[in-house]
Amino acid sequence: MALEVDEAGFDEVDRKILLAVIDKFAGGPVGITTLATSVQEERNTIEDIYEPYLMQEGFLQITPRGRLATEKAFRYFGKKLPPPQKRLF
Repeated sequence: MALEVDEAGFDEVDRKILLAVIDKFAGGPVGITTLATSVQEERNTIEDIYEPYLMQEGFLQITPRGRLATEKAFRYFGKKLPPPQKRLF
C-alpha cells in the first residue's frame, strides 16, 4: 500500500488536519479536542505523531488559545488568508 506522501511530506492525515484548521476553523485558533473530533483522530495521535512535523516545517503553530495554520499552510493549499482579527481588549 502506497502512503501517498506529497511533495511537502504530508500524508492524508497531515492534509486533513491542516485543511480542517484552515477551512472549518478559519485558520484557528482551534482546541486540540475539537480538532481531533473534526478529523476523527485521537488527540494523542495528533499531538505525538502529526503536530511535531507540521510545526517543524512551519505549517502549524500551537498557542495558548489553540492551533493556528500559518501563512505558509494557507499558501501551500492555495487558500486565501483570512482578514486579521481585531482584538476586543
